[in-house]
Amino acid sequence: MIELRNLDKTFQDIHAVDHVSTVIQDGIVFGLIGSNGAGKSTLMRMISGILKPDSGKVLLDGEPIFENPAVKSQICFLSDTPYFFPNADPAQMRDYYSLIYPTFDRNLFDSLIKKFGLNPSRRIRTFSKGMKKQLSLLLGLCTKTRYLLCDETFDGLDPVMRQAVKSLFASEIMNRDFTPVISSHNLRELEDICDTAGLLHNGKILFTRDLDQMKYNICKLQCVIQDPAREMHLIHSLKVIKQERSGSLLTLTVRGRRNEVLELAEAESPVFAEVLPLTLEEIFINETEVAGYDVRDFIY
Repeated sequence: MIELRNLDKTFQDIHAVDHVSTVIQDGIVFGLIGSNGAGKSTLMRMISGILKPDSGKVLLDGEPIFENPAVKSQICFLSDTPYFFPNADPAQMRDYYSLIYPTFDRNLFDSLIKKFGLNPSRRIRTFSKGMKKQLSLLLGLCTKTRYLLCDETFDGLDPVMRQAVKSLFASEIMNRDFTPVISSHNLRELEDICDTAGLLHNGKILFTRDLDQMKYNICKLQCVIQDPAREMHLIHSLKVIKQERSGSLLTLTVRGRRNEVLELAEAESPVFAEVLPLTLEEIFINETEVAGYDVRDFIY
């Protein structure tokens, strides 16, 4: 388990990370979501032990990470811009990673680059952006570290490759002690892979939530109720987060389970009523509006 305790980091006049506290449980896919400049990269670098926080602590199983080689060896950090040696090819990067990470699985790497169609002897500088991202992810996975921190690492991958990488993550989680931490400014990119997500805004964690539980307890109700009194009774009987109207169609974003919300709506004799699931983006927008932030201007 990785624990962040009141983590703070400032660069001159930029307060990049503002007293962040959260916990990353083991065996899940943790998504760190926020706009460009929200502090995701700085936070990831402090978690991996690259940057020293100005104050606060980053702990792995109770042990500090910074300047602790034994603990840092359990973490692999993949930057948003993969770095490879000039004129290196994948085979040479494999050899380098094998020196840095004693647990690096060379056989697995050789197998995966073949499956991904990457030439092990081709100069990496001739690779496309997506191919470089693929290579970076495969190198990271093959380190076999407990934690793999991916900073915007899915950016540039096509849908097929994203699904392939997600399948690899799922396989690793099932077969060993493995926890990916993925940062992104794109909620749609993480919706079908993350178990838990934390929303970072202006250097602060607004909240960390379990996605399945969050989706289970919030939904959108669309209904047409001709009787104004019955409509008002329904509104008062629900935990309404947001209310919109288009003609006679009333749309409510509410807290509660879908079947329970629909039962309450049908009790008011509607002409029409249906309950729709929310996307991760819609959930976070509504949750952050409740917290006093309007994220629609900075989340895709």
